[in-house]
This record gives sequence, C-alpha cells and structure tokens, in this order.
Amino acid sequence: VQLQASGGGLVQAGGSLRLSCAASGRTFSSYTVGWFRRAPGKEREFVSRIKSSGGSTYYADSVKGRFTISRDNAKNTVYLQMNSLKPEDTAVYYCAVTTHGSTLPGQYFYWGQGTQVTVSS
Repeated sequence: VQLQASGGGLVQAGGSLRLSCAASGRTFSSYTVGWFRRAPGKEREFVSRIKSSGGSTYYADSVKGRFTISRDNAKNTVYLQMNSLKPEDTAVYYCAVTTHGSTLPGQYFYWGQGTQVTVSS
C-alpha cells in the first residue's frame, strides 16, 4: 500500500482545512487508517483513526470536537476535516495504516510522506 497525504497549507487560527490520504492497493479498505502529526521539536503524536468499515472512529483529546475523520473506500481515500484550527495544530500531518485499532505509531506499517499544516495566530 502506498499512501499520499495532501491538503495541507497555511491558514489563520479559527480556519479550516481538509486533509486527504489517497492510497493505492486493493486491500486499502481492510485497513484501519490513522492520522498522526509531528510539530517542530516534538515527538510524533496520534491525532485520529478510523477502522476499515468507517463505523469506528477515535480522536485525541486535543482535537476532539474540532476534527472529523472519514473514509471513502470506493475512492481509496481517508479524509481529516480540521475546523477551528489553533496555532498548536501546526505540524506535519501523516497518514498511516494498520490492521489494529491502535493509536500507537509503532503499530502502523505503511506511512505517507506528510503534508504541512501551518496555523497562524
């Protein structure tokens, strides 16, 4: 599976962005897909994940109520709608896949290249 994250950019605080994670491979729909981010000087952290059916989602407390993860298996794409963005959301965002429902980066075995999100105050 190859993953391509896109949709990042520069936005003012309070604004919105939608990230996309497009995948190749017919087995994409069977994977849990997670979004992670890494801010400058910080470790990679879990943001959200969605299970294969799309019926189960989970969010980090820091983004709960502001971010929404969804997937379109017919398009082999997972989305992360980010609203009410804050400067502390500034990071490189990565998508990755796993066969578990984990929030641990080590449990994910295919990673996209990342897309930069910058939120100005």
